[in-house]
Amino acid sequence: MADALVLKSKICLVGEKGVGKTSLIRRYVTDQFDDHYVRTLGAKVEKKTMRVEVPERRAKVDMTMAIWDIIGHVGFRALLGDAFFQGVQGAILVADLTRRDTLAALPAWVEAVQGVAGKGPLVLAGNKADLTEDAQYGRTEVASMASVFGCNYILTSAKTGENVEDAFLGLGKLIAKARLEGH
Repeated sequence: MADALVLKSKICLVGEKGVGKTSLIRRYVTDQFDDHYVRTLGAKVEKKTMRVEVPERRAKVDMTMAIWDIIGHVGFRALLGDAFFQGVQGAILVADLTRRDTLAALPAWVEAVQGVAGKGPLVLAGNKADLTEDAQYGRTEVASMASVFGCNYILTSAKTGENVEDAFLGLGKLIAKARLEGH
């Protein structure tokens, strides 16, 4: 394989308030967790560079992701549109395994993102996998919703770090592959 290609990408995390979007980003970017809830106002942007391999294209890619943490308040979804979703190349859809309604809300978030940015790679993260006793649904329901969107899914825990890096790397690989194929 040749030297790594360098790509920049804008992604967003979307889902209802309190599902753990900010915590997932914080765990991924700084490997820290704070269980004090801090509401996101508007959007917050973090950056991280990752190395992904795209064997189908025989490529290594150093991707700098601008990771947009989008407010999860339903009333703001229509207002966010162009301002926050413009240029998004992929999204992590976040649902809280302890709140079934957060899974059911994801189609509206996908519609909001794709209505501005078009269809792009998605990964569904069923977050708070560490709270097994409080779970209202599990892998079967997450897999079913992921099949509706035609995307991959993963169960994560921002608290323990379980599968957090895999969620971001999985999305990064899908974006890199799409970019290398000219989509």
